Amino acid sequence: MADADPLALVVRFGLYVVLGLGFGLPLFELYTRRDGDAAGLRATFAGTAAVGAVLSCLGLVVLAASMAGVAVTSVDAATLGAIVALPAIGTAWLIRMTALVLLAIAALTLRRRRPLAVVATATGGVALASLAWTGHGNMSEGVEAPLHLGADIVHLLTSGAWLGALVALALLVARPAHRAGPTHVADAHSALAGFATIGTVVVGLIVASGLVNAWMVIGVEHVAALATTPYGWLFIAKLALFSGMLALAAANRFRLTPALERAAGDPSRQLASLRTSLIVETLAAVAILALVAWLGLLAPPGSMG
Repeated sequence: MADADPLALVVRFGLYVVLGLGFGLPLFELYTRRDGDAAGLRATFAGTAAVGAVLSCLGLVVLAASMAGVAVTSVDAATLGAIVALPAIGTAWLIRMTALVLLAIAALTLRRRRPLAVVATATGGVALASLAWTGHGNMSEGVEAPLHLGADIVHLLTSGAWLGALVALALLVARPAHRAGPTHVADAHSALAGFATIGTVVVGLIVASGLVNAWMVIGVEHVAALATTPYGWLFIAKLALFSGMLALAAANRFRLTPALERAAGDPSRQLASLRTSLIVETLAAVAILALVAWLGLLAPPGSMG
């Protein structure tokens, strides 16, 4: 695994996916302006909070074991307390757990979609942003530290926004064509069109924050050597997947979504095309998160002088 602890990799990947959805799904609810009963959302957000809390606790144990140089099963309460007391990592963990508890409370008590979406977006965003203190975004010092950490937070939030939208849109077009009436097709098209503008902003921020992160973590002087290191191979694979996602997103916006709007009578072919495109794009996003989790456990070129 190129010096990456498999358990740490699984936990980091799980946190990226779960917390990304915990922010991206309620944000999608906000900008698509849907209202009504929130029964399905309440269960989803409660599950997100529970799984995120479990993964966060497991991640704390894995980190404590790594820092103490012992097996996971040998970590004691004193070691965990010492990690929680750390000013950056420990504080970020406490903030994340608090946000997840508030998310769970909101999911259990709020009945309407929009109030729940507002609270879930805020708490989910705080939980997701806290991951910046556990990765390379926390490695810079001096005047560069706020810029690097800020770029990492923006990268996390915008990636979560994209992932949540992809999953929500894929679920919207997943209904078989024979069960997709005019109202459902209109709702799907409205959501797709609504994400078009938001998606452009999201992609722009992902690219901008990614460039800042690459400059901080890799460094211009190390770009030529990327193809010679495991870190570089994973980074190049991430860029290739991201480029594929951009191509699919462009096809969705400029070809498949307008085709759905023009579909008359039987939209089955247009829905099938959108369904396939969104599923592939979602799988690419998940693969990128796996690569990001792996990259976060490797020493970047910029840290090697």
